[in-house]
Amino acid sequence: MSTVAFHTLGCKVNHYETEAMWQLFKKAGYERTDFETNADVYVINTCTVTNTGDKKSRQVIRRAVRQNPDAVVCVTGCYAQTSPGEILEIPGVDVVVGTQDRTKMLGYIEQYLKERKPVNAVKNIMKNRVYEEMEVPYFTDRHRASLKIQEGCNNFCTFCIIPWARGLMRSRDPEKVIAQAQKLVNAGYKELVLTGIHTGGYGQDLKDYNLAMLLKDLEEKVQGLKRVRISSIEASQLTDEVIDVIKHSKVVVRHMHVPIQSGSDTVLKRMRRKYTMDQFAERITKLKEALPGLALTSDVIVGFPGETEEEFMETYNFIKEHRFAELHVFPYSPRTGTPAARMKDQIDEEIKNERVHRMIALSDQLAKEYASQFENEVLEVIPEEPFKEDPESGLYEGYTDNYLKVVFPATPDMVGKLVKVKITKAGYPYNEAQFVRVMDDVMPAVNEAM
Repeated sequence: MSTVAFHTLGCKVNHYETEAMWQLFKKAGYERTDFETNADVYVINTCTVTNTGDKKSRQVIRRAVRQNPDAVVCVTGCYAQTSPGEILEIPGVDVVVGTQDRTKMLGYIEQYLKERKPVNAVKNIMKNRVYEEMEVPYFTDRHRASLKIQEGCNNFCTFCIIPWARGLMRSRDPEKVIAQAQKLVNAGYKELVLTGIHTGGYGQDLKDYNLAMLLKDLEEKVQGLKRVRISSIEASQLTDEVIDVIKHSKVVVRHMHVPIQSGSDTVLKRMRRKYTMDQFAERITKLKEALPGLALTSDVIVGFPGETEEEFMETYNFIKEHRFAELHVFPYSPRTGTPAARMKDQIDEEIKNERVHRMIALSDQLAKEYASQFENEVLEVIPEEPFKEDPESGLYEGYTDNYLKVVFPATPDMVGKLVKVKITKAGYPYNEAQFVRVMDDVMPAVNEAM
């Protein structure tokens, strides 16, 4: 039996797509093996959001070639889409597939094995107008299932390469989303994370259907679904209709990831973001009223071209004032081909790093303050795995609905179930808790007999 090994870089969408590709290989009779072992085929799913993504992707590709020089090395994902020529220059790369036509990957591998000539299967992504259906009935290593609902983005922010890597906005057919959600719940998953390149834009290209309607349908039509989490949503997509659905929902969790990127109107203008800070503040205030106890997390770019100390402080003070629960902080990274990379006034790396550190320190402080509200509270957690820092301790870690990472005594049979715990010591990155009870003991084990 032929073996295949996967390595995934980057976001939840990539992880979802790797699982979808594995399903194709599995149907073709392949056995999955660890990336560090000798496999017949290596599939590297790459990332290109930052220069670091490109660099890490190249390192992993070279690692696969060294691991087994006789293997077929297949590179896919965002970096493959934007720079196929660069990848094919790496000795040992055999097949390059971008962010479409992944369903044809086995055919391309066969073509390579027949002709022994590198295959470049990357096509112009901007011509794609239809969502590429790739089903994932379960995940190999996850207890919260990602559910991809859309592809692409129409925003063209000045710093971002992603529209060129992923193409324009394409929404998945609502019936297919519902059907897959039901399959995932039937496989034992209690939580579904709705994911995409521009998740909150779902439905923009559909007639008479939108994200609010999808959230309603998931709750009403998927039997046994306990939690829905939206991986990311823009402030402008938090419409009154979406907020109303969230407010009355029993399954949408108290956690929203709303990318801010900058808290300065002048920087936002240079970024070509589609909101002002007044609009952003109005939306998140309304959201917090609808969801008391909400964990509001966000992405922030510091050191954008021309960012003054005053503009940075506008961002810092806005985040502090609106009490975000956690930040993902990125130093600005120029991407070749984007308008921001050509802007004058690029910020010195030292200044960028210093601002990154200040913003991370603020994030840590806000995360601790947010968690402290829940000390002595009873919350629901889905245990995912033994406590990483001490796997032999009998402690397990998992996330509450409001995205607190909790560590508590548990047993292997609790993994993937809904468990009530009492927070005994709030903190960051971990909150300590004691076990109260398992919410439902009747649940099929994820991946059992698969």
